[in-house]
Amino acid sequence: MSSTATALQHWLDVRPTTEQAYALLDHADWRTLAPRAIELREQGWGTRISYSRKVFVPLTQLCRDVCHYCTFAQTPRKLAKPYLEPDDVLRIAHEGAALGCKEVLFTLGDQPERRYASARDALKRLGFASTLDYLEYIAGRVLRETGLLPHLNPGLMGAQQLDRLRHVAPSMGIMLESTSSRLCESGGAHYGSPDKNPARRLETLRLAGVARVPMTSGILIGIGETRRERIDALLALRELSDRHGHIQEIIVQNFRAKAGTKMHAAAEPTQDDLCWTIAAARLIFGSAMSIQAPPNLYGGDLPELIEAGINDWGGVSPLTPDHVNPEAPWPHLDQLAADTARGGGDLVERLTIYPRYVRERRAWLADELQAPVLRLSDGAGFARPGVWSPGSAEAASADDLRDIPLPPGEGGAQRRVRGSEYEPGLAITASPSPLPLSRRERGSIADLIQRASSGVELAEHEIAGLFTARGADFVSVCSAADALRQKMLGDTVSYAVVRNINYTNICVYKCGFCAFSKGRAHEELRGKPYLVDLGEIRRRVIEAWDRGGSEVCMQGGIHPSFTGQTYLDICRAAKQAVPQMHVHAFSPLEVSHGAQTLGISVGEFLAELKHAGLGSLPGTAAEILDDDIRRELAPDKLDTRGWLDVVEQAHRAGLPTTSTIMFGHVEGYEHWARHLLALRRLQQRTGGLTEFVPLPFVHMEAPMYLRGRARRGPTLREALLMHAVARLVLHPLIPNVQASWVKLGPQWAQRCLRAGANDLGGTLMNESISRAAGAAHGQELAPADMQRLIADIGRPWRQRTTLYGDASAERIARACIAAPLGDVVNAPVMRRSAALPA
Repeated sequence: MSSTATALQHWLDVRPTTEQAYALLDHADWRTLAPRAIELREQGWGTRISYSRKVFVPLTQLCRDVCHYCTFAQTPRKLAKPYLEPDDVLRIAHEGAALGCKEVLFTLGDQPERRYASARDALKRLGFASTLDYLEYIAGRVLRETGLLPHLNPGLMGAQQLDRLRHVAPSMGIMLESTSSRLCESGGAHYGSPDKNPARRLETLRLAGVARVPMTSGILIGIGETRRERIDALLALRELSDRHGHIQEIIVQNFRAKAGTKMHAAAEPTQDDLCWTIAAARLIFGSAMSIQAPPNLYGGDLPELIEAGINDWGGVSPLTPDHVNPEAPWPHLDQLAADTARGGGDLVERLTIYPRYVRERRAWLADELQAPVLRLSDGAGFARPGVWSPGSAEAASADDLRDIPLPPGEGGAQRRVRGSEYEPGLAITASPSPLPLSRRERGSIADLIQRASSGVELAEHEIAGLFTARGADFVSVCSAADALRQKMLGDTVSYAVVRNINYTNICVYKCGFCAFSKGRAHEELRGKPYLVDLGEIRRRVIEAWDRGGSEVCMQGGIHPSFTGQTYLDICRAAKQAVPQMHVHAFSPLEVSHGAQTLGISVGEFLAELKHAGLGSLPGTAAEILDDDIRRELAPDKLDTRGWLDVVEQAHRAGLPTTSTIMFGHVEGYEHWARHLLALRRLQQRTGGLTEFVPLPFVHMEAPMYLRGRARRGPTLREALLMHAVARLVLHPLIPNVQASWVKLGPQWAQRCLRAGANDLGGTLMNESISRAAGAAHGQELAPADMQRLIADIGRPWRQRTTLYGDASAERIARACIAAPLGDVVNAPVMRRSAALPA
């Protein structure tokens, strides 16, 4: 084996040195580099091949440069007006937003006012001194008025200009194109183009790194450079990227000869030449860098570009043409997805900035951009598809549904697609075409599923990996979870007839996600402060029993006047009203508060609660069991150790609990994994967890969302995966996984029953917390509705007790003839310090 080949064997973990990079020139055939390029791409990106759905805004086609291959730049006499007017730009952006675009790409010529009087006159009329001043203004308006994220390609910029523009755009770009100064000499492609001087372009990139601006750059091949000069340029970009960490993608773009240019007769690079350059770029930059090639410029079979090492197609527009290459239309997204699948990948939408920069947004984005980026992203930092959100009455869109493929043969009558609209005639399957069997990522997912299904505890990064599943992997995870559910529990779906009693919405804590609690910090939210007296609690308990209920679930805010005695009184009132009623009450936070106010230990207080009639505890207030996230959500609440300690002590006291996760706000997949592991290990110690209940974040009225500090809850794919992954990861320790119809809606709770869940939770009768946050799925799902929901998927139903025993025949019969609920009395309070009345 040659020394070069030996070096290639070790490049998966160690990038080539400069000398080794030039040794790539010895490999003339890109197919000799492809196996390493594929491994590197899959190591960094798995099966995900991304794109950005964008609108292309040519702010001005005037340019002081005269690149010999370019048809974008025009002279004033060929243009109706020098610049797009603000109304023109906003119209394009609004139309793009209506089509689901998330990026507006501003492309423009370099500093045309330095060459053309008409540009200077137009800028003066618009009220700006320079093109970059106008760009800053209009990009800011697009951001504020449409929600689209601007990506700016204005050419050379100085430090002050970069600092100003980073407040209106999450990302910018400048193509290096080449480091060959020959191309700037007479006869070269860049002759007469002062802004294409390689040193000046590299300086702009350096200044962008200092300013911490996520940047796109890359090379243009076939304009007279040699392969060695391409490596020169790639190494120059790598050095800047290593120094500042700001180059988020490298574009390898092939020259296209265009009529009317000086290079109209120049030979275009071959498909093999483009693939060689892509493979070389992948090896030089390693696994973490995004390597992009525009799909509309490649004349061959697109899966070849994936084989060469790309993980990104760049921007694709459903509205506007590629104004730089107008002769090359964008591929239809359905066709691009099919071509991606043929190459072994899953097409995934991203934002203008890549996931790493979304996750590290505080370090990379100006304050003004934090909220717009967060609201458009999912938990991994990719783009959030569609319109669905937990609690929303808005139906899932075509984009939402594409993100959750069905297993082959399932649900064809429920969901059919053609193009971008759902209509009869063409069933969705797991992917548009068969996938290769040898992809390492798919093998890894299959191995994780097998190990988890065998009861093996997965590592944190492995669990996080399951949450990245898309396409065929998504189908595999959900199908495996459903099969495991069937094997362990059979097909019966359970539910309980339960009444929720939220006895106060006054709370001393300032949880950023909570729209239920009312205090001085939350006075602007809907609903007035109230306090339910003990008499009303007794009345509701009796009414619940008369309607077939077997449980009352009682929780509330941490009222400033509440002590441990308050909770004991509430518990006794419920048991006095109906001794047979199971009392499921008090979050770990309430238990901790009660013990502290009485000056006794948590264990002692739990014993008193049990003596007063408490039967079990809801495992709420868990949110995310990671202290970094908890500090962001609710800095003054129980920390992770405190929550786990209260729950463990409850189990030791003979009080079982449920367990929950509240997800889809500021956390990432690694935090979900950490949370599931904490619950699994707790259950190994105590065995006291009866169920796991994923609670998707309902964003609409949540204070942290209204302040721009949270996502819009999990995506539909993430919500389904939470149930599926939990079934696998918690196996065999926590047997029951519940789907929350209140937050998901009945339709998607039903879908969770095919992805590992086995329980639909309680009928509730009264539901206040999700409703206060904006959820629109009602306060009660009657037993008959539960039964229909279950029967619709061909499964038997079972009415259960809190601890998963069978409800008695008498309870089932009573629930079937329940009278309508009477009006609840939530007594308003004038003073936040008011105590609970008897």
